[in-house]
Amino acid sequence: MRQEDLATRLGEKIRNVPDFPKPGIQFKDITTLLADGAAFREATQWMAGLARAKRVDRVAAVEARGFIFGAALARELNTGFAPIRKPRKLPYKTIAESYSLEYGTDSVEMHVDAVKPGESVLLVDDLLATGGTMLAACRLVERQKASVAACVFLIELAFLKGRDKLSPRETHALIRVDSE
Repeated sequence: MRQEDLATRLGEKIRNVPDFPKPGIQFKDITTLLADGAAFREATQWMAGLARAKRVDRVAAVEARGFIFGAALARELNTGFAPIRKPRKLPYKTIAESYSLEYGTDSVEMHVDAVKPGESVLLVDDLLATGGTMLAACRLVERQKASVAACVFLIELAFLKGRDKLSPRETHALIRVDSE
């Protein structure tokens, strides 16, 4: 099946929730896609197909919805999974990376031993918006002397230009939303 056809079909499984979490935001609710086993499998298999074209030693994903795809993908690829979380959620020694928000900053953390030097890491999340969170995740991986094989998303809000922040890292999204 062509990627465009898959994107259209799976895009129809995603519910738009207006004014969530605040007025003016059109939230992309993936729970409706996840509730459809065949759609969830197809989305994960699309991501796995990208990863199989590369050498991937580990899958890393950003909480919370990224964990859903990241864990499924790690299982599909028969590799390990590295969680990237908000501060103070991981129990062992961590490294942190801050990133800018519209009003302020935030950060993400990863265990110091989540990825090993020389590993090729596939980074996964459900949605690419401004790119700040994924850029911070990439920097965590790269600080551990591992490489980013690619960044993979189910949905990209292309009008927010998050892909530009991730350049020159390879970035893929199945469903592209070009306007608000």
